Amino acid sequence: QPSLLAKAIRQSRRWPVTFSSSCVRGKRSLAASRRGGSCRVQYAKRGEVSAALPAAHPSSMKAVILVGGFGTRLRPLTLSVPKPLVDFANKPMIVWQIEALKAAGVSEVVLAINYRPEVMQAFIEEWQTILGVKIVCSQEAEPMGTAGPLALARELLDDGSGQPFFVLNSDVICEYPLKDMLDFHKARKAEATILVTKVEDPSKYGVVVMDEYGQVQRFVEKPKEFVGDKINAGIYVCNPEVLKRIQLRPTSIEREVFPHVAADNKLYSYTLGGYWMDVGQPKDYLKGLHLHLDSMAIHNNEKLESGPSFRGNVLVDPTAKIGQGCLIGPDVSIGANCVIEDGVRLSNCVIMRGVTVKCHSKIDQCIIGWHSKIGAWSRLEKHCVLGEDVFCKDELYFNGAVVLPHKEIKESVPQPAIIL
Repeated sequence: QPSLLAKAIRQSRRWPVTFSSSCVRGKRSLAASRRGGSCRVQYAKRGEVSAALPAAHPSSMKAVILVGGFGTRLRPLTLSVPKPLVDFANKPMIVWQIEALKAAGVSEVVLAINYRPEVMQAFIEEWQTILGVKIVCSQEAEPMGTAGPLALARELLDDGSGQPFFVLNSDVICEYPLKDMLDFHKARKAEATILVTKVEDPSKYGVVVMDEYGQVQRFVEKPKEFVGDKINAGIYVCNPEVLKRIQLRPTSIEREVFPHVAADNKLYSYTLGGYWMDVGQPKDYLKGLHLHLDSMAIHNNEKLESGPSFRGNVLVDPTAKIGQGCLIGPDVSIGANCVIEDGVRLSNCVIMRGVTVKCHSKIDQCIIGWHSKIGAWSRLEKHCVLGEDVFCKDELYFNGAVVLPHKEIKESVPQPAIIL
């Protein structure tokens, strides 16, 4: 109807896309912009209704994803894109999270960023309509920790409805029991709820100590004697009241906010039943892929490959081409437009979008970055990580090599090394 279209256009004219740390109040934001300060507020162009989603309902569920900084532990992949946009099981990591949030009833997601905002904006333009979720960026002028971004996005998260919101760390992969966690949070009348997961050796972590009802009593950092085996899994449900406890400065929600909520007997924990992994570094990334594919074998087995060329759990994009006589698996993902030539052996590895692996090469426990090319009769093993657009000559051996993007490698790397 014409009246509805006119209303949508009016809304789209002032749809915020990015903010900086000084964008706390609308008047202050515009004033800072006029003074040439650090504040940046961008809006969609007039009339771009087809490219923009309708504004979220005022009382709809919202979420914050803590995108974080440079992703140094996952280099050289994060030299090309921010960590949340690194492919995991053939999708950017953050897409798995947004899909889970949407399934739990979230209609608006705030990305808290401080690294390469232009790349994140391109991601929003590409994926927002596909995912059917409104996505905005809250840009930090300096790293704000895990609580500061919530204060920065306070006006986006607290619309006066009292509706709780989710907070996720961007490098956490799991089965995302967000709906059940939200129901638990509401049933306990909690101010905040932490997702926790069980670990075999809690002495390496900060342990969350709770009673039989899930109420958090205290936190113990790397305990020397057993006090519990549940650790923080990096996903939270919070009521807007939590925002009153957070100042607009770099702050840790785990160390500076949650202990006070626990002292007021308003902090609870929800135990994750499935797998969990922080995939922020290559070895954990590969282990996370193994766990994720195991989960897919249970819940979405039809999406995994089968046949004489495949062993165990293997995920292959439909546009990838697999040659004759290959043996692929277990625990392999092959991205879009990849070419795997005849006689190739792949196991425990990630082959990202646009990669070519020439005939009779063998890759085990490695990550091959976008649009790279592996020469014929080559062998890569022991946690090699190749950045984007790496070209390797034929008949080379790589042992634990880390290769920065856009390199041509003409010689073998028999010992672990970083190729600059």
